[in-house]
Amino acid sequence: MIKRSIKDFETIVEDILSNDKFQELNNELHHGISRFSHSRRVASLTYRFAKLFHMKNIEAMTRAALLHDFYLDNEFINNENSAKKLSAHPILAYENASSYYELGDLEENIIKSHMFPLKGDIPVYKESYIVSTIDKLAGAYEMSCFKFSLALNILLIFIFNIITIQR
Repeated sequence: MIKRSIKDFETIVEDILSNDKFQELNNELHHGISRFSHSRRVASLTYRFAKLFHMKNIEAMTRAALLHDFYLDNEFINNENSAKKLSAHPILAYENASSYYELGDLEENIIKSHMFPLKGDIPVYKESYIVSTIDKLAGAYEMSCFKFSLALNILLIFIFNIITIQR
C-alpha cells in the first residue's frame, strides 16, 4: 500500500518535478533548505493528508501544493525586501505555474492564498486552508531544524575559539 501511494504521488507530480525551471528551485534557499525540497515536502504531506481523509481533489491539491512557491528570487524587481516578497510571491508563483500548466480555480486559490492569514488572497476552499496549514507546519519544522543546527554550529565555533585562544 505504501509503495503504491509513493508511486501514485510520483505519477501526479512527475511532469512538474522534471520541469527545467522548477528544477532551478534546487538553487533557491528557503527555510534553511532548497525551495524545491520545501515544495516537495508540502506536496507530499498534502498528498498523504488528502489520501488519509479520502478527499476528492487529491491531484489538484498535490499539484498546487508543489507549485505554491514556484518562483525564483531573481524574478523580483529591484531586489525587493523580504516583506514585499512575502506578499508578492504567491502571485508570482501562480503566474509561473499557469504559464506551464493549466490550472483550475482550486489550484489558483491554493497557490494565491497559501500565505493566509499573513498575506495574499483569502482561501475559498477547504483544500486551500489545508495546504496553507501544511505549508506553515512544514516551514516551522524546516526552520527549527535549520536554526537548531545553525545554533549548534555557532556554539561549536565559539567553544573552538575559546579553546584555541587560551593556548
